[in-house]
Amino acid sequence: MGLVLAHSACRKEQNPTVPITPVDFSINVNNPSYADIQVPGGWVYLTGGSSGIIVYRKTTDEFVALDRLCTFQTQNSCRVHVDDSQVIAQDTTCCGSKFLLLDGTVTQGPAQIGLIRYNTSFNGTILRIWN
Repeated sequence: MGLVLAHSACRKEQNPTVPITPVDFSINVNNPSYADIQVPGGWVYLTGGSSGIIVYRKTTDEFVALDRLCTFQTQNSCRVHVDDSQVIAQDTTCCGSKFLLLDGTVTQGPAQIGLIRYNTSFNGTILRIWN
């Protein structure tokens, strides 16, 4: 039992928890500022969360909102960016990890924890993002 606890403690040091930042706001996706998310596959950066938020439109009715803070060594405040593939968020200068925009899962380490995902709801015009 002591061995399991020691292993957990080491793991915690390598991947400290992502700080919880209150998020609760809405945007009108028909606003020209959000033109990039008016169609499926589009994405935009928004202010909020720990290091900003990536909003990705999966389908006409479904959105994904991900915190941009890399989950590997969060104390370094590494921020992910959408790469040229338009389906991966990565940080090439700090944490070196890649994450899938569809759900925030890790596609390449060293991160072992996916990006923090916020709740979303959409009524056809207004997208609400919260935790």
